[in-house]
Amino acid sequence: QVQLVQSGGGLAHAGDSLELSCSVSGLTFINFAMAWFRQSPGAERQFVAAINWSGTSTYYSDSVKGRFAISRDNAKNTVTLQMNSLKPGDTAIYYCAATNYFESRMFRSADNFAHWGQGTQVTVSS
Repeated sequence: QVQLVQSGGGLAHAGDSLELSCSVSGLTFINFAMAWFRQSPGAERQFVAAINWSGTSTYYSDSVKGRFAISRDNAKNTVTLQMNSLKPGDTAIYYCAATNYFESRMFRSADNFAHWGQGTQVTVSS
């Protein structure tokens, strides 16, 4: 049974930092690229960041580039999203996701991810 279990997140003030973690089990972790998406009420799930299977390539949405950092530990089957310089616009439910696509062009669409975490609320106040 594939499980993606998220931790971290919560409440922050603008300018603060938060970290999200996702622990993965039930699949061969190195065969999967990992990503973070977020969703606000009434909006579609939005791409935030992705990392390839080896951790050597990372991808970011324009809205978080330079502020967020995605990383993975293939020995521990975990992926982390470090969020710095948080803004109220970052408020959303954040989801980690796994895909067995290797082409980076596939990473920005939630439709290409088969496995999802339970979601974690991040709320940033001004």
